[in-house]
Amino acid sequence: MKPYFFRTNWVIRMLFPQYMWRKKTNQKKVYLTFDDGPTPVITPWTLDQLNRHNAKATFFCIGQNIDANPEIFRQLVDSRHLIGNHTDDHCNGWQTATTSYAKSVQKCTDKILRVIPSVSYFRPPYGKITRKQAREVRSMGYTIVMWDIISGDYDADLSPEKCLENVIRKIRPGSIIVFHDSVKAFPNLEYVLPRTLEYLKENGYEFGALTD
Repeated sequence: MKPYFFRTNWVIRMLFPQYMWRKKTNQKKVYLTFDDGPTPVITPWTLDQLNRHNAKATFFCIGQNIDANPEIFRQLVDSRHLIGNHTDDHCNGWQTATTSYAKSVQKCTDKILRVIPSVSYFRPPYGKITRKQAREVRSMGYTIVMWDIISGDYDADLSPEKCLENVIRKIRPGSIIVFHDSVKAFPNLEYVLPRTLEYLKENGYEFGALTD
């Protein structure tokens, strides 16, 4: 299993206060987010799970996947979930020149804006973005969203049971939680997402999009 914090360390949040890590609230409300879609089969399945609990979420979409799966992207929009930008090609900011990175962000923006009138939230793939890239992305009008809790659903070395445990024992009001509606993550997501939704409902939590 790769080493990472399931809950983002407070020191990291303090060093990068310009990013959104968690929503400030006293209400029992959490913010589910999904990266890397839209993906055939998996994104529609995710939408069905959310619908069963009347849960709204934010989907950070890859531009190339929007192109490849326009009907599924339309499903996301029609289901009234919030759409965010996750670059056009899932580029790693630490390995990409700022000019190329900005072009990837803009390509994804253009594809999203063919379907909806605006998009305001951006999540860097892998959570990796340089300060210069971040300034460029914010100049495009984006809020950069990180996370309070990362599920680790993409990690094949993490069992579904451990993945669920790491999510639910760290949830708190205002948590921004990362899942992935991707092929790689689905073996864990299929187990973790329904149980996370059930746990949250049973414990009095509400679900919000990042605009709430």
